[in-house]
Amino acid sequence: MKPKRAPTKKTQHLPLTERTAYRRLEDVVGCKWSAAVLAAIGRDVTRPGQLERFIPGISTKILNERLRKLVDYRLITRTEIAGKVPRTEYALTATGMKLNAIIESIRDLDEEHDAGTEP
Repeated sequence: MKPKRAPTKKTQHLPLTERTAYRRLEDVVGCKWSAAVLAAIGRDVTRPGQLERFIPGISTKILNERLRKLVDYRLITRTEIAGKVPRTEYALTATGMKLNAIIESIRDLDEEHDAGTEP
């Protein structure tokens, strides 16, 4: 029987709820396209076709996966609008707006860094 290893420092200092929150954050914004989708919806690009045109390089498959994930995490809402030509629109939830503000702050920091205007 192998001796039990002591927990590493990495897992000792974070309570379970915080580790879960970090994992959730990594799952949502750690993928290549989620932050771009959130930012685009935050800029009122709300329909799937518009999002595809607004986000260079994203495929329809990846966009649909990200939209589904963001809806599952309740960061965006999905609304189907009936009509002669039915359409789907997405909008940020209150939580999505908070996360998008953080993403926009990170973008601003990146722009400041690239411009050499850091405080």
